[in-house]
Amino acid sequence: MGSDRKTPDHRARALQRLPRRDRRGEARLPAVLATLAAMLLYLVLPEQLLFVPRFVLPGLELLLLIPLIAVNPRRMTRQNHFSRIVSLTLVALIGISNLVSLGLLVHAMVTDKAQEGGPLLIAALQVWATGIIVFGLAFWELDRGGPVARTQAARSDLPLADFRFSQDENDDAVEEVADGSSRTSDWAPTLMDYLYVSVTNSTAFSPTDTMPLSPQAKALMAIESIAALHKVVVDPDAVKQARTYAKDL
Repeated sequence: MGSDRKTPDHRARALQRLPRRDRRGEARLPAVLATLAAMLLYLVLPEQLLFVPRFVLPGLELLLLIPLIAVNPRRMTRQNHFSRIVSLTLVALIGISNLVSLGLLVHAMVTDKAQEGGPLLIAALQVWATGIIVFGLAFWELDRGGPVARTQAARSDLPLADFRFSQDENDDAVEEVADGSSRTSDWAPTLMDYLYVSVTNSTAFSPTDTMPLSPQAKALMAIESIAALHKVVVDPDAVKQARTYAKDL
């Protein structure tokens, strides 16, 4: 592929919208919507999966979210030590509360509460969906120093990557693929990319097209896979059928 090849105008316009171009930064809105969705899913969990009053955790999460929006209301171009700590705390709070709810869900499924198969199955879907969101947010906050560093820092100043995306190694592919690669277009992953990684890891129980590189990334993916596997293995209807079968023996 010749270095003097001209990028077609329609591709050039698309590449101009990438968050690293002119240090535009990543849009704040997707992360806000993802966080609010996780909070809403927690609010509608059944009472038996709550370990504190229903509105306490969402209230704390909202208090943490407000200053983050104030720092970067539209695009994520600024970061200080305080905002970094708050953003990591917010993701950790959502993640830990969801893992506790998962533990309560598993306990409910293997006790007499498993007779309530329908509500528990819906609750399992809520916990699973929250897990996808929170691990996507965790990957997004972890990789290469977080969303602000990924778009504002020079590549030579970025920390080592925690994930390797397809775009990171596509610069020698056919031109319509290579033009969107990290090396050619200065591409950087956004929240949607990390949510996709979370979805595939939660459904396939392993990496698919994006590989974890750092120990932290591997640990997070392992926790998500194990948590998702618990929801599949300990199914309320399956537990009920097993109990019925055991009684008939």
